[in-house]
Amino acid sequence: MKISVTAKDVAKLAGVSQSSVSRVYFEGAKVSKKTREKVLAAAKELGYRPNEFARSLITNRTKIIGLVMKGIQNPFYPQVLKQFTVAFKKLGYSILFVYTNNDEIQKEDIEILLNYNVAGVIITDASLSLKVTEDFKAHRIPLVLFNRKIEGTQFYSVCCNNLNASEKIAEYLIDQGCSDVVYIAGNANTSTSRERERGFISVLEKNNVHFKKYASDYTYKGGYKTAQKIIAKKQIPAGFFVANDIMALGVVDALRESSIGIPMETKVVGFDNIDMAGWPTYNLTTWEQPITKMVEQTVKYLMAEIVEFSGYTENVEIDGGLIVRKTT
Repeated sequence: MKISVTAKDVAKLAGVSQSSVSRVYFEGAKVSKKTREKVLAAAKELGYRPNEFARSLITNRTKIIGLVMKGIQNPFYPQVLKQFTVAFKKLGYSILFVYTNNDEIQKEDIEILLNYNVAGVIITDASLSLKVTEDFKAHRIPLVLFNRKIEGTQFYSVCCNNLNASEKIAEYLIDQGCSDVVYIAGNANTSTSRERERGFISVLEKNNVHFKKYASDYTYKGGYKTAQKIIAKKQIPAGFFVANDIMALGVVDALRESSIGIPMETKVVGFDNIDMAGWPTYNLTTWEQPITKMVEQTVKYLMAEIVEFSGYTENVEIDGGLIVRKTT
């Protein structure tokens, strides 16, 4: 049976008190350089690993960041999860992944985060109730809405500048000679879909470009079936703007199955720049979300709030860019 190494063992080998070991690992108190070096050397020799939950009993916080995610079927979010995991690991933090199957975060989701004494929370694609808002504020847990924003919210949010992006996409399709276009929306209750629609349609109306809007759900199947409906009507537009890449890939496949040439007969533009968009099979023109910058901004805010909670709120929007490929 493997015997666990304790802080007492480290203290004995290092020739210091057990409280000195605790200060090095748990309390964040000032410790002399000499003592710190002795403790760390002894810990390395013994293979000591501090108990994160023991630390949480002292600080009332773990070095864990809760990340709540719903849209795991969308390849965009696994890419986001990967970047957050790497970024926080460098800072000595771990990710507690919480999958929710509901549009609105449920009580059990919140209880998981509170039970683990998380240091901060990131919510990617679920909405918050007033009760949830009060829970996080009461526990002074900093929270970031990622790739979402709520006007007048009590929380910090980081997202792509969706309005500006969709305006640029509309201008691009007009420049490509598209006299009529289709917009395929995502979930209507998300700020991302609403803003992409608003920016896109405002430019089309300003330039007297004929358009039609179809509702979908941010999934491959949703994009594929919506495209099939359009194809069945035999009213193929000169261009498609699809609210995210995974839907756009469904549109591309549906068009190809009906032998509709891309980009000769119609053009397709997606949004996100997921890895699959660049695959030779698709070569999808898309708007790249600046994930790296969005993650960096989120991490920067959370780290500052973990050190000293201020409750500061702001809707931060970061510009992305158009990636032109073979679908246009």
